[in-house]
Amino acid sequence: MTIDCVDKTSIIPTLLENNVVLFSVTTIFVLAVIHTFCASRIVALAHKRPKGSMSEKVLDFLGEVEVVFGFWAFVFLAFLSAYLGMQSSLDYLNGIDFKEPIFVFIIMCMSATKPVMFMADRGINFISKFFSKIFFVPYKLSLFSAIFIFGTLSGSLLTEPVAMTVSALLLHEHFFQKTNNAKFKYAMLGLLFVNVSIGGTLTQFAAPPVLIVAAHWDWDAAFMFMNFGWKSAISIVVGTLLTAVYFRKDIIGTNKFPNTSERKQRTPYWIVGVNVGFLVLSIVYHKYVSFLVPLFLLFIGWFEVTKEYQDSLKIRESLLVGFFLGGIVTLGALQQWWLIPLMNYLNPTSLFFGATALTAVTDNAALTYLGTLVPNLSEAFKYSLVAGAVAGGGLTVIANAPNPIGYGILNKSCGEDGISPLYLFLGALPYTVLAIVCLTIL
Repeated sequence: MTIDCVDKTSIIPTLLENNVVLFSVTTIFVLAVIHTFCASRIVALAHKRPKGSMSEKVLDFLGEVEVVFGFWAFVFLAFLSAYLGMQSSLDYLNGIDFKEPIFVFIIMCMSATKPVMFMADRGINFISKFFSKIFFVPYKLSLFSAIFIFGTLSGSLLTEPVAMTVSALLLHEHFFQKTNNAKFKYAMLGLLFVNVSIGGTLTQFAAPPVLIVAAHWDWDAAFMFMNFGWKSAISIVVGTLLTAVYFRKDIIGTNKFPNTSERKQRTPYWIVGVNVGFLVLSIVYHKYVSFLVPLFLLFIGWFEVTKEYQDSLKIRESLLVGFFLGGIVTLGALQQWWLIPLMNYLNPTSLFFGATALTAVTDNAALTYLGTLVPNLSEAFKYSLVAGAVAGGGLTVIANAPNPIGYGILNKSCGEDGISPLYLFLGALPYTVLAIVCLTIL
């Protein structure tokens, strides 16, 4: 996501020279990361408290992963206000670019609507039936593969947040709701997060970590495909097919559950077209908040007029995801004091693996943005930084901007305590290794 430090009137350069502020924001950032990994345990504690008690509600609130970084961002802003005054906090917020959280909120609301999902479902089903007949494989295996391959690769055209929303909703409907195998669920979750992270690298405008550096380093779609895209596509296809073969019994076993019919109802194609039109306009003009917000208000009006053909808007889920990303931006804007020297210390190979590891504890777009601040980076360094950032984008919820979207959609399908950060990490690790191999050796 974009962290704008170019503005000459921004207070951020001044804060980067204040050791007390830097120590505080880094400490709070570390606490937020630790809090993320402890979220499922906090939810478990909440369930042990008396039902409806204040302690249960507070613990349940603090156990929401989407709340973590926003909560700690407010802690930092409270400290900054006490230390330097309220105006300093306001100036700091004014110097940060919140386009990405706003865009993700709007795009999640729009892409999770019934007409868009109707179109996606029809498209994925058509592809699944076609390949099922061509390769003589069970339909459910073909459907599983189509979602993970074509659904995630669509992120290179429709942006990663849209790909994550559509793929996660389809997986929730067809697979997550129809299996009790936790190992299978975390394998799907890890594969989804990794595939979306690397699946947006076929173009220069879809993946947040690529979008940020593309203009600075003159990377176009041809460059992205030749250097990143085809390697990512191979990783996605191989990882998906291996998973489909390994969990074939679980995948085929979901046939015993009846399909839900709510989204199968025919939606008039002209309504689908208008909803998709709103989606396309949001993607094309995602950099312009002054256009996005009025467009979203117009979309809400359209939604009310055609509500009989729509599902309820996912306002709460989208707001939580936007709040999560806003918190990451707020705390991440001042982490460059230690990330830039660290990147300068590494060679291309160590930078690749360092970026992969750092991505697990900080947003990969914030990491690549800091790379643009380092002068005279070689082409090898640039490739290593971006490749490492996207390869590690599935390891944690905070590693890649679209991940909280998938988390918000699939969290309740992973038991009472929600998604375990440790099991997510373990589930994504094999696919991360595969992505590393494809991006370094091919």
